[in-house]
Amino acid sequence: MLARLEELIFRHRNVTLAVFVVVTAVLGWFASHTRIDASFDKQLPTDHEYIENFKKHRTQFGGANRIVIALVAKNGDIFTPEFFKTLKAVTDETYYLPGIDRAQVTSIFTPNVRFLEVVEDGLIGSNVIPADFAPTPEGLSQVRQNVIKSGRVGMLVAGDFKGAAVIASLLEVDPQTGAHLDYAKVSAALEEKIREKYQTENISVHIIGFAKVIGDITDGAKGVLVFFGIALIISALLLYYFSQSLVLTILPLLTSACAVVWQFGILNILGFGIDPLSILVPFLVFAIALSHATQMLRSFRYEINMGKDEVAAARASFSNLFVPGCIAILTGTVGFSTIYLVHVPTIQELAITASLGVFLIIFTDRFLLPVLVSYVKMSPDFRRRVNFRRFALQPYWRRLTKFTTGPRSSIVIIVVSMALLVFGWIKSHQVQIGDLHAGVPELRQNSRYNLDTAVITKEFSIGVDVITVLVETVPNGVIDHDVMTLVDRFGWHMRNIDGVQSTLALTDLAKTINAGWNEGSLKWRVIPRNQASLAQAVSPVETSTGLLNNDGSVIPVSIYLKDHKAETIRRVITAVKEFRDAYAIDKAKFALATGNIGVMAATNEVVQAAQTPMVLWVYAAVIVLCLLSFRSWRGAVCVIVPLVVVSYLGYALKFYLHIGLKTSTLPVIALGVGIGVDYGIYLFSAIQERLELGESLEDAICFAFATMGTSVMFTGSALAVGVGTWAFSALKFQADMGILLSFLFFFNMLGAMLLMPALARWLFWKQHGKLHNATQAPFNFKPSE
Repeated sequence: MLARLEELIFRHRNVTLAVFVVVTAVLGWFASHTRIDASFDKQLPTDHEYIENFKKHRTQFGGANRIVIALVAKNGDIFTPEFFKTLKAVTDETYYLPGIDRAQVTSIFTPNVRFLEVVEDGLIGSNVIPADFAPTPEGLSQVRQNVIKSGRVGMLVAGDFKGAAVIASLLEVDPQTGAHLDYAKVSAALEEKIREKYQTENISVHIIGFAKVIGDITDGAKGVLVFFGIALIISALLLYYFSQSLVLTILPLLTSACAVVWQFGILNILGFGIDPLSILVPFLVFAIALSHATQMLRSFRYEINMGKDEVAAARASFSNLFVPGCIAILTGTVGFSTIYLVHVPTIQELAITASLGVFLIIFTDRFLLPVLVSYVKMSPDFRRRVNFRRFALQPYWRRLTKFTTGPRSSIVIIVVSMALLVFGWIKSHQVQIGDLHAGVPELRQNSRYNLDTAVITKEFSIGVDVITVLVETVPNGVIDHDVMTLVDRFGWHMRNIDGVQSTLALTDLAKTINAGWNEGSLKWRVIPRNQASLAQAVSPVETSTGLLNNDGSVIPVSIYLKDHKAETIRRVITAVKEFRDAYAIDKAKFALATGNIGVMAATNEVVQAAQTPMVLWVYAAVIVLCLLSFRSWRGAVCVIVPLVVVSYLGYALKFYLHIGLKTSTLPVIALGVGIGVDYGIYLFSAIQERLELGESLEDAICFAFATMGTSVMFTGSALAVGVGTWAFSALKFQADMGILLSFLFFFNMLGAMLLMPALARWLFWKQHGKLHNATQAPFNFKPSE
């Protein structure tokens, strides 16, 4: 069947090439319309308790997708005419930003922010900013008093009165256009209409929220393209040194780029865009394609060296590499597909993107590249250079073979590898789930977003890091003393948890109002036992405040955190669950959770539950395909064990780089397996081929080194150097991924070149024999005259 396929492809080379040109042109047109597709909802795990509660109450209490705009006075406090004029203008401007839920906009200028005051006749309440407000000393003094009475100090106004905030929620669908919200446009609008317009020498503007994160990452993606270009140039230079031909340098780069173009085109047809956090995937597809293309070049050079013409060499390379190449590509495809098991839409889209891109390499590298190479005419000088290099490298391959298959040295290699595996396994359990730093770990700590986060966290007791626990009770449960007392106790309990800045619940206002009805006495700042008194205490609180729902059956308790570090979230979630278990009553159920921290907590739990099954499924897929390919459990062990060692060392590197395990980093190990398995499959396929011819294991390994090994070492080293430059990227996410991928590229190569032969030395001990001289068959690497 392979012979028939070869005959069909090469007998009709012109037709084959024309088909590829047409397909590439069509998919290239679709690829040119690829869009950035970021969505808050795609970050939400499916079928999780927290997310079900989040969606259930989202309409009533707003979503977790908030933005916080903080204005900070550089000199003095906020009570100046200039500051209030700016704050009013920013509040008004916020209403007209794309995707804003206008009912959820909150600042001291919005009517949903009110104060209550105890007077002789009982209570009076009004807006913090009165209708007749004028920025006079008297008017500003009155507003200061109103802010204090409203209880919003630390929330909407900084504790030292040096700043004020505007808080708003975003809808997933822009109500003005009816289209899916474009977060890059929201971020640009925040910069253009808020920061650039209202930041002055006296007032600084600070903005945080999911939309700003996506916007800053999208802006940083422009720098990503620069580093992609640098990696491409480095790879091209090293590829030229490897191939010794400009044409043989251009063709692999061209076919690898075709795989990426096809990937983008098909994704666009399927309705997918590219998530900013998945922007590294296309380069990984390019890198894997280049790895397979290098093997094709290596085979082509070998066949040319054996005296064949260009067409015959291309045909032989097609036949020799089709089966192991397709197995390696399919193994990577299935490995990437297992990421889909993580029930987070953004990861599932990444699985589709990566597996589709890798699968397409079969067509671009296994069909298109050999056809293109068959048109190339190599000069006699090229043959002499290639032949001489092969002869010059023979002593080194022999030494490497003796080292990796020696009785003592092979044991040392295996023992050291197993020690590294144990070390990596121990460190893998110390890698934390979630973020390990304040701010956004995808950006540098000195980025504008993270500096804004630091300012807002310092000046305010709230930020975007909030988790809301929903106390679900019976209708009118807000006037049940037992329920309200339990909610009040819960708020006090959570305020004493390390990492919690403040809490806000209906009970806080109810106690203040009850004291107001009793001459403001602090003795009466309690939850009334009398139902009529309790109804009187909660009646002034409107549903627009978000502190209760329409029938009084849900009481949200908002818990504001200092940061969203993994340990902080875990500590708070644990405290909520412990309280729920210890003080549960029939009339009140504590439901986790809404707010962005609720989403993060759900995501962290999903990642923690999915990481081990995902890795097991990845290796199960690789093992099955290796067994089907080699029909040898020994061969599968030789390929898999180095991958396992490097995977766990990757976890150790994450630990030392302080990279948490989250949706953006979880797939990296699976991606590393998909990349590294190529090296082992190509090398072992060459070893198995020679063993089946009756040669000794040492001769087979030396032959594999001299043929497949050259391209394996080149690919691993070239790609490691290329992605290593990402460490200097302005995006912390890209820098971390660059270091991780560089490590995985290089050490997977070392594992294939060192550990795999050492394992084969003992697993195939019956075929152990003497290493022959280089001038004997099967090498035939005699220098040309």
